[in-house]
Amino acid sequence: MTRERKTLRLLALLGFLGVLCPVAGAQSLRLPPHEKFVLKNGLTVLLMEKRGVPLINVFALVKTGAAADPAGQEGLASVTAGLLRKGTKTRTAQQFSADFDYIGGSFGADAGADFTTISAEFLTKDLARGLELFADAVLHPTFPQNETDKILAQSLDGVKSAKDEPQAVLGLYYGGYLYGSHPYGRPSEGDEISLKRIQRDAVVKFYEANYAPGNTILGIAGEFNAAEMRKKLEETLDAWPARTVANTSISAVPPAKGKRLLLIDKPDATQTYFAIGNVGTAVNDPDRVAIRVVNTIFGGRFTSDLNEALRVESGYTYGARSFFDSRKTPGPFEIASFTKNETTTPAIDLALQVLEKLHKNGVTEEQLKSAKSYIKGQFPPTIETSGQLVRRIVVNEYYGLGDDEVNQLETRIDAVTPAIAKQIIEKHFPMDNLVYVLIGNASAIGPAIKKYADKIDQRPISDPGFWPPPAGAQK
Repeated sequence: MTRERKTLRLLALLGFLGVLCPVAGAQSLRLPPHEKFVLKNGLTVLLMEKRGVPLINVFALVKTGAAADPAGQEGLASVTAGLLRKGTKTRTAQQFSADFDYIGGSFGADAGADFTTISAEFLTKDLARGLELFADAVLHPTFPQNETDKILAQSLDGVKSAKDEPQAVLGLYYGGYLYGSHPYGRPSEGDEISLKRIQRDAVVKFYEANYAPGNTILGIAGEFNAAEMRKKLEETLDAWPARTVANTSISAVPPAKGKRLLLIDKPDATQTYFAIGNVGTAVNDPDRVAIRVVNTIFGGRFTSDLNEALRVESGYTYGARSFFDSRKTPGPFEIASFTKNETTTPAIDLALQVLEKLHKNGVTEEQLKSAKSYIKGQFPPTIETSGQLVRRIVVNEYYGLGDDEVNQLETRIDAVTPAIAKQIIEKHFPMDNLVYVLIGNASAIGPAIKKYADKIDQRPISDPGFWPPPAGAQK
């Protein structure tokens, strides 16, 4: 990064801090104003002017993600996104990178479960060039065969390497075991089986079927004139042809009943990595703020009950946490940690005891006060820069969440009482129905962990893929 860009980033940070901090202190944190309009081809555009620092952040969201990957071709959405910058009708991959580097800009694309994101950053003085490059990648990718082969090989190597690091794949095994053949159970970046099946033709078809203006939300934040920006977008993106895109339907999965456990055998492991939980909540769950407050106390920060018990008081681990991965339909709730082979069951037992204590005792006013202050202090830095702000307003638009998601956050946090917290715990923190996934040395820990579930499944980590969907699993 050049010295000029480092200076501009610092100025951007200080500028947004100046805007947000006084407001946060007044207990009325608010998103800066922004406007929304739709181009003739159906592209939804959100513009947020932020004066003072000559930077432009572009963030596009294609309303199709890895959940739309055909069964057996998991990773297709991710590979398609990764190839956008690997060659267009007028530029090779090298030329595209060189042109962006010349203006000191950056470009990236990635696919998550619900949607695909494409982002770029450049200086205001390079607006015309930056927008042209961004549009070239989004509108005119050619998916060269050699680049497709290269990214598929790199992705395959990445999956194989990840299995040497249990923490890198624990969530993939957990998602697969929890959701089965449901789209949320599939690895978004593919596996050793699916990546070998993906061909260039499938990439082209996926792009043509899903990358359309009516299926995309484009956000731009930074120093610009909104009227001029609208004109430039019309000149640059109106030519993107409108076409119909099939809706990706993601059905909701009910929480698992009973207890079941998957043991992934890694014979050379000296530690056990474990995940415990169930299906959690959707992004728009009406309890989402209260869940966030309660989870902060339980396992959402370094001083949480979970981390205090497993790390500070017992020394079983270097870290334990819990989190809700909320998505379009309910995503996973997970308690995760790791420990030495010989303390596997004591650590899991202690995690379950902390969960049981949460259910039995609820939370106190003092705990709520601490958690509320923590969230209010941690949240503003997540919307300081124009890049963070544009991502937030675009993602909120996708999920149908308004500005009140930020503007009313502190009020909603303050409304959580011990009685409300108790209701949240009973409703959203599973106790009797739990899914376990452990990665470790089966010969060392296998006999002891049988007490956790009536149903025990096991497979070696060397097996390709993550978890074969159980018979009769939801599709």
